[in-house]
Amino acid sequence: QVQLVESGGDLVQPGGSLRLSCAASGSSFSGYIMGWYRQAPGKQRELVARITSGGYPNYADSVKGRFIISRDNAQNMVYLQMNSLKPEDTAVYYCNRDGTRWPWGQGTQVTVSS
Repeated sequence: QVQLVESGGDLVQPGGSLRLSCAASGSSFSGYIMGWYRQAPGKQRELVARITSGGYPNYADSVKGRFIISRDNAQNMVYLQMNSLKPEDTAVYYCNRDGTRWPWGQGTQVTVSS
């Protein structure tokens, strides 16, 4: 059973940056496409970025040019560098496998506010 643990969320001012981390244990994820998702209050969970096993990224239009997804297959880690943060980026952020998902982790709260 894969366990996902997200970290790195915080309260940050608009225009600021954060780096989120996701650790996967219980199984290697090197062969899977991994994604970062977010859920804002009262909204559906949405995919913001994903990365292939070979490191090719893909982004939602809302974060393109501001967020960077990366992975370290040897360490079973996925990262999300978030720059030029906006209040609308406020949400709980989760990582998971793209497609057939593993059990969701607890997520990490990102709050963008002055």
